[in-house]
Amino acid sequence: MTRPPHTIRMHAADNVAIVANDGGLPAGTVLADGLVLLDKVPQAHKVALVDIPEGSAVRRYGVPIGYAVQSIPAGSWVHERLLHMPDARELDGLPIATTKPPAQEPLTGHTFEGYRNPDGSVGTRNILAITQTVQCVAGVTDFAVRRIKAELLPRYPNVDDVVALAHTYGCGVAIDAPDAAIPIRTLRNISLNPNFGGEVMVVSLGCEKLQPERLLPPGSIPLVDERNVADVGASADAALDVVCLQDDAHVGFMSMVDSILRQAEQHLERLNARRRETVPASELVVGVQCGGSDAFSGVTANPAVGFCTDLLVRAGATVMFSEVTEVRDGIDQLTSRASTPGVAQAMIGQMAWYDAYLARGRVDRSANTTPGNKKGGLSNIVEKAMGSIVKSGSAAISGVVAPGEKARHKGLLYAATPASDFICGTLQLAAGMNLHVFTTGRGTPYGLAEVPVIKVATRSDLARRWHDLMDVNAGRIADGEAGIEDVGWELFHLMLDVASGRRKTWAERWKLHNALVLFNPAPVT
Repeated sequence: MTRPPHTIRMHAADNVAIVANDGGLPAGTVLADGLVLLDKVPQAHKVALVDIPEGSAVRRYGVPIGYAVQSIPAGSWVHERLLHMPDARELDGLPIATTKPPAQEPLTGHTFEGYRNPDGSVGTRNILAITQTVQCVAGVTDFAVRRIKAELLPRYPNVDDVVALAHTYGCGVAIDAPDAAIPIRTLRNISLNPNFGGEVMVVSLGCEKLQPERLLPPGSIPLVDERNVADVGASADAALDVVCLQDDAHVGFMSMVDSILRQAEQHLERLNARRRETVPASELVVGVQCGGSDAFSGVTANPAVGFCTDLLVRAGATVMFSEVTEVRDGIDQLTSRASTPGVAQAMIGQMAWYDAYLARGRVDRSANTTPGNKKGGLSNIVEKAMGSIVKSGSAAISGVVAPGEKARHKGLLYAATPASDFICGTLQLAAGMNLHVFTTGRGTPYGLAEVPVIKVATRSDLARRWHDLMDVNAGRIADGEAGIEDVGWELFHLMLDVASGRRKTWAERWKLHNALVLFNPAPVT
């Protein structure tokens, strides 16, 4: 049955609405209020609700997302070629910690089955991760991991997986440049992710700039206890388990591989002895992100994630939202929600650093929006940002995590990352996330080997077509079949099940894993 024309207006001040019907609406369609479409308007794209004079603001989410470059008659298709993008908001004169969200009742009684680590963190998976100091060893490590999975892993049923932390860093880089600290601490903190149980194993070539001692210096591994050293009285330094391929002891390729397997078996034995135990939902560290966004992202999936974010914060958990360019145009919304002036200033500092980083490359935030975003109805980065921010819910922002740093606080955190899906996910892993939520409107098979990724579709059409890739269909909100709260609660309960290992995400079932991509703003030599 053909659905009646359906448009969605986000705010009373908006002079555009998006078309919700699958396939869009043809010219001549009469909307419920009597407005006649002058153009064919694709699904998720905007239609002018009133005449918009040249130079006037086009409003969505109650804010100007652009200014009309020509007069736009009511009923017209409003797309990016008709809009001049607003300038970025200046970083001075912002509201600082002015919004005090109303206190919400703590959400108690919710638990999941997780793996407690010696440092107090909790994993949602029990994985052996093999850290690499340089890309040169990736082929050898990958070969060894295939053998570990085939020959060793079946003997350790309580270990979920073996993962090589491959990357493109380690040599040919300006390793002493100030910004080199970012990729180094990123890889260090990923190695200590809660899903790896404190079992740190390193494969090194030997001649690389990023030596094992620089990557993981003494005292950087907080998970060391008596299990990890042969002699309880030995120094913690002895726990850094390194297989160096250039060591004289290695004669031939198989000697290197066998050495990796021997060391891996020791870690597998300790990981296999671990068992899940009931822990409160407050032990979740959730990274939220969007990719392949469309104009429905800010209508369905991201608001549902935002509602779930509020539930998690009420439960005492940690939630990180990110993507600098995709929140930059709402910086005033963020600084006003900061729990303290110091948190607000930290956010401003991260935005200013990133503005300067883009300026060095002679681009600005407008370079973010992709052809797929525009095909999905997003005219520019301002419109995209307004829909992205809502993933953060309504709670006060209690902390800021710099790129590559580890999250140190609970509650809602802003983790400053580029908007690139792979880099953002990599940096959220370094921050300590043990569960990932990823919303998409255009569709992406994105996944991570290191942490479960729950995929949320913004549109029912995508959820139907990609039925074995999307975990939650938030498109039901636009269809009128569910509310934002309904989908938010569904996501919350799914997260507890996934964190407990009771359910696997589609990305886990298909073993769809994207590569880690370190953010390296320092020069390559």
